[in-house]
Amino acid sequence: MTVDGTSLYDQFQHHVVPPLVLDAVAVARRFDFGYSVHPATGRLLAALAGGVGDGVIGETGTGTGAGVAWMLSAASRTTRVVSVEIDVERAAATAELFSDDARVTILQGDANDLAAHGPFDLLVLDAPSTPGPLDWATFDPLVQLRPHGVLVKDDLWPMTSWPPTTYDGTADLQRQHWLEHPDLLTTEIKVADGYAVLVARRRP
Repeated sequence: MTVDGTSLYDQFQHHVVPPLVLDAVAVARRFDFGYSVHPATGRLLAALAGGVGDGVIGETGTGTGAGVAWMLSAASRTTRVVSVEIDVERAAATAELFSDDARVTILQGDANDLAAHGPFDLLVLDAPSTPGPLDWATFDPLVQLRPHGVLVKDDLWPMTSWPPTTYDGTADLQRQHWLEHPDLLTTEIKVADGYAVLVARRRP
């Protein structure tokens, strides 16, 4: 969930935004929810979702479904998408938004509730989690990702030093953990000025 992400769509009209994404952003505005996925990250998610084929995409932190909508814009008709949102009202509104698409399941609950629907071909971690299978410190790619599965962690400040630091200069232990994880091949991609994501592939 990107800080002020919803408002960024006002500045993104010169780019092509899928209609369903705009519908999700409209729901976000209705709820005064400002944390929709950054449009540039959304385009990256769409590209990654297009490669899943007959598989499963998981996402934590549905918000009002902008990320799901971006991924559906390129996903195969045989790709399933399961996303979890902790807020009851947002989860219900988002489930209604996608109610006509049998590929989509919107869960209401903690981020770790998503783990029961894996392993995943593409897993987008877009929400903090309590200790559990999808918490960064205990995440096991060999369990949560299918062979060659891809993990995405977004909303990062672009890395400019090693070891990495957060935007306020403190040690970014979580990012370092992903970059050095022995079961992942991980890289950072700058998607827009001031925004980066980690993309990690489960090692063969």
